[in-house]
Amino acid sequence: MNNLGEKNNFHMTPDEFRRFGREMVDWIADYYEDIEQFPVLSQVQPGEIRARLPAAPPQNGESFDEIIADIEKLILPGITHWQSPNFFAFFPANASGPSILAELLSAGLGVQGMSWVTSPACTELETHVLDWLAEMLGLPEKFMSNTKGGGVIQDTASNATLSALLAARERSTNFSSNENGIENKLIVYASTQTHSSIDKAVKIAGMGKNNLRLIDVDEQFSMRPELLSRQIEADREAGLIPSFVCATVGTTSSNAIDPVREIGEICVEEGLWLHVDAAMSGTAALVPEFRYINDGLEFADSYCFNPHKWMFTNFDCDCFYVADRASLIKTFSVLPEYLRNKATESGAVIDYRDWHIQLGRRFRSLKLWFVIRYYGVEGLRHHIRQHVELAQQFAEWVDKDPNFQLAVSPPLNLVCFRHTGGDEVNQQLLDSLNQSGKMYLTHTNLDEHFTLRMCVGQTYTEEKHVKQAWDLLQTTAENIL
Repeated sequence: MNNLGEKNNFHMTPDEFRRFGREMVDWIADYYEDIEQFPVLSQVQPGEIRARLPAAPPQNGESFDEIIADIEKLILPGITHWQSPNFFAFFPANASGPSILAELLSAGLGVQGMSWVTSPACTELETHVLDWLAEMLGLPEKFMSNTKGGGVIQDTASNATLSALLAARERSTNFSSNENGIENKLIVYASTQTHSSIDKAVKIAGMGKNNLRLIDVDEQFSMRPELLSRQIEADREAGLIPSFVCATVGTTSSNAIDPVREIGEICVEEGLWLHVDAAMSGTAALVPEFRYINDGLEFADSYCFNPHKWMFTNFDCDCFYVADRASLIKTFSVLPEYLRNKATESGAVIDYRDWHIQLGRRFRSLKLWFVIRYYGVEGLRHHIRQHVELAQQFAEWVDKDPNFQLAVSPPLNLVCFRHTGGDEVNQQLLDSLNQSGKMYLTHTNLDEHFTLRMCVGQTYTEEKHVKQAWDLLQTTAENIL
């Protein structure tokens, strides 16, 4: 194979791209076929990967074969295999063949979709696919693009939450804080179980962590609406300005579902912006019998969920919906001369650059389009049902074993449990399992106890993988004791 550095044009030719591209697709296909032979959690030590890399970059181009060889030799040992069917940690970041191929197409087209005019298909497909999803999930009609609301693809739920918070901040100050800065009087509310992104968002938005009120939860780890109401009243009496509430559908620690309807009624009465974060669990609403998780969404000002967590769409892809896009656009819109164009000035198009923080944006809707079309609604529902069934089966095994106990009843596909031997035994159990390379679990703290988390949501996880995990858990626990 020729060295690219020796070529006159220093470019990969179309013929070379075809050949190398086929090799790369074959490599990825082989990787998926062989993925279970790798330890799920990378076993390298800190700094080990970097120590193996050359100290200086190559002065001349290297062959593609050399690059691929180094992927296997230098990179794979440092990969934690999120696509392994034995990955039960965190929440999944699952991919699929259609999604990967769509990502390749997106990279090949190289679209920068900041405005409608920079690639009309990028904008219009996104609007259309997000309307599809709103219908597929049974979301309130106000989130559809033919209303005052609509949807946009963000990178993560963290940025969706920050965008919602910024829009709420502006609405609470009559859109003056972007111009004049903010007073330290705006108050934000979330439960003690809310994702850490809300802590980061209040700092970035300039509202301050001291103005974040974490509301206590019930025995299911869901926010207690009566405590929220009392806190809002106390803050008003103190001369503060309640502004924003984040309710969660499927918390990271325990998959708890906040009572969105009751929270929403309070927000309407008090004039607060309600954002609903359904990052992982929102996908469950594809299945009609799980659509109860949407109860109360008609009160929400904004909503987000991540297809990159449980809808077989590779990272990153968050779907963010608002009931009133005018508030969002007014918060983010900046129009320098170099972005002006006739389509924008006509008012007949959407410019998604005004719907979020960043200006530039990738053609992410392609992968959603591919996934939805390839699987179909029924195909997606099949896999979601299967994952929930497998998680519930695992929970039954835990519940029937005298050596283990459930920390909380699992609503969907996350099982929180612990060994009855205490925190130290559970820590040892987690470490042993992960060091074995045969599976990967993570933990949380519930009711002041070290708690193991088993999330079933990886694209290729089947019943045999869940059963193997349970058998390994039992055997490892016996060896520790």
